[in-house]
Amino acid sequence: MSTGITAVANGFRGFARYLGGVMGADAYAKYLEHHRASGQQEAPLSEREFWRDRTDRQDSNPQGRCC
Repeated sequence: MSTGITAVANGFRGFARYLGGVMGADAYAKYLEHHRASGQQEAPLSEREFWRDRTDRQDSNPQGRCC
């Protein structure tokens, strides 16, 4: 019985990761990855600064999006 519960829990976690990716919840982690890989000299934006900047850019340059 616990194997079935584990499988359901793993399936749910996978779906939650997928949905988070679709919704952009992992955007800051991707930004940090890119920042490290590109060898930037300045410090990365804080998470709060990142989301503020992203929202400001979307507001000033709206593109096809759901809401």
